[in-house]
Amino acid sequence: MSSRTNPKVAVLKGGFSAEREVSLSSGRECAAALRDQGFEVIEVDAGPELSAQLAEIQPDVVFNALHGRWGEDGCVQGMLEWMRIPYTHSGVLASSLAMDKERSKDAYRAAGLPVAESVLVSKSDAMASHVMMPPYVVKPYNEGSSVGVYLVEAGANTPPRLDDAMPDVVMVEAFVPGRELTTTVMGDRALGVTDILTDGWYDYDAKYKAGGSRHVCPADIPPAIYDACMDYALRAHNALGCRGVSRTDFRWDEAKGLEGLILLETNTQPGMTPTSLSPEHAGLIGLSFGEFCAWMVEDASCNR
Repeated sequence: MSSRTNPKVAVLKGGFSAEREVSLSSGRECAAALRDQGFEVIEVDAGPELSAQLAEIQPDVVFNALHGRWGEDGCVQGMLEWMRIPYTHSGVLASSLAMDKERSKDAYRAAGLPVAESVLVSKSDAMASHVMMPPYVVKPYNEGSSVGVYLVEAGANTPPRLDDAMPDVVMVEAFVPGRELTTTVMGDRALGVTDILTDGWYDYDAKYKAGGSRHVCPADIPPAIYDACMDYALRAHNALGCRGVSRTDFRWDEAKGLEGLILLETNTQPGMTPTSLSPEHAGLIGLSFGEFCAWMVEDASCNR
């Protein structure tokens, strides 16, 4: 980072993905928090002229608040590497690997982490017949935030009718029953576990609409399960080669004890508003939202 009294931070938000609105919200909140922490902040809606915008702004650090493809899958990271601008969150390889749900599962398996059975198939095959015994879910293999996730319940007579916006290749994954748990990793430590309570499927609305879900943080679960979430999240973070902050999601079937804890996926750029899951975890170790954002900026500057 430069020796400026107030380092200049460009906060990237928006972008092209299906998670644009979530990113705009994260970006606004992070920008406001960083200003309160004394940083000079410029908000950038990341479009096709992003490289030219950054060349003009000449930031000391980029705070990447993008979500989904292009902003979270290694593309923007590669551009920032080429421009030699320090940036928050994971690098090119880890970002790309985490966004590809099937390849990230290969990394989890190699690290001895428990994952659900899954297969990649064409969208047409997924709609033609059941490719595995219900219940199962169908989802894009390279999106996040429950965008385009279909739950096929036990006893369903027909496969799902997928939206035209779904990609040509989709992931079909065995449904894991139980509670939604999630853990944030910050640097080299896991911060805590949240139990996410909803009235139904933890879909896009449950994640982002007011009243869609309730967070119990720290989770009121057996110590062995809590500790396993912390251990698995850190191991997943390291297996993918993540840096900075990541958040790993789990399902836990209480009836099966520890064997019922399944790792679903790792988010290399989790949602970042004051009420989002990762900032709640930061609060467990005494960090305010602004301090959490500031740590990410300082961490980015140490990785160049």
